[in-house]
Amino acid sequence: MATSDAEQKVLDGTVWDEFCDALKEAGKIIRSEQAPKDAFNQAEGYRYLARLLRGGLEGFLEFRDPMFPQLRCGAHETIKLGADNPDNRYESAPINPDYNYRISGNRGTVDYLGISTIINKYASGGTMEVTGHIDARNMEIGADGSLEIIVSRNQQPGNWLPMGEGANSITVRQTFQDRVNEQRAELKIERLGARDDRPEPLTAEKLQRGLMGAVMFVQGSAQLFENWAESFVPATNQLPPADQDYCQSIGGDPNIFYFHSAWELADDEVLIIEAPKIPECQTWNFQLDNWWMESLDYRHHTIHVNKHTAHYEDDGSVRLVVSHSDPGVPNWIETAGHNMGTMCWRWIGADRHPLLDTRVAKLADL
Repeated sequence: MATSDAEQKVLDGTVWDEFCDALKEAGKIIRSEQAPKDAFNQAEGYRYLARLLRGGLEGFLEFRDPMFPQLRCGAHETIKLGADNPDNRYESAPINPDYNYRISGNRGTVDYLGISTIINKYASGGTMEVTGHIDARNMEIGADGSLEIIVSRNQQPGNWLPMGEGANSITVRQTFQDRVNEQRAELKIERLGARDDRPEPLTAEKLQRGLMGAVMFVQGSAQLFENWAESFVPATNQLPPADQDYCQSIGGDPNIFYFHSAWELADDEVLIIEAPKIPECQTWNFQLDNWWMESLDYRHHTIHVNKHTAHYEDDGSVRLVVSHSDPGVPNWIETAGHNMGTMCWRWIGADRHPLLDTRVAKLADL
């Protein structure tokens, strides 16, 4: 039998060389013209690439088979991208429109549960189009929290999640108000008709696709969010509404209205963010991110606040204070050693989307 091109590249090591060369090329994104050039932010940038690579290898090499999908948490405390929400648990699985799938499990008590089918092109163009969406508000759920959802091209009775042509992934968002007391949904996905099938062994072609898919994910994701961070610079320390259509095109939740911008503070400065009116909504939150649009370390610092955790003024408004040290006021958002970065505010399931007021002040004056 003749040796295929992929097999030859495995035999002579070219498959690994090409992977390493492409990964080296991704490093240029961290040195983009408007990216911060100090050692601290550059170090976070290269760590960011390493984190994306971990996620890419899992997604494209280990969990890539749509015939045997598994829900995995691909963005979390140490793999971050695109203003990942600290209140969220993200899960994803590969799918193929040629098959039908079942998602089943228990809804838990998490405040928000939403599931989408998407066309994920982060590795080849930078978009993430939603082709179908369902959330807990319009699901049939048993008294014990049990649920079952059919994912297919054609409409099904009961809970049905549409899957458009070209859909290649499932995204599950669980948004917590109170992580300590809420229980996450426990879900699994299976291809209908799989029965006793087993995955095929690794081949040279699968290895080649997996390695190149992973590094293209690193390049595509890093470039996408580097470009977006640069676009925020003209509105630094303001928090205007984002382009909602663009947010949706790169994977935003249909129930969320987003505000994105950049921030930068001197050692003696604070950023005050005020929401004079809080609309009727499922929840809202604010988070502080670094330049690379990674949420700051919420394991060890208070870098975000939501509807449940916030302190409210007597008139129902909210005031947040972003500062390097504790200002001694409610709703302190820690910069966690950063002096610049990006930030995000979300109205989730809101009946309207009020604007936000921002101003920079001296810590001493506060």
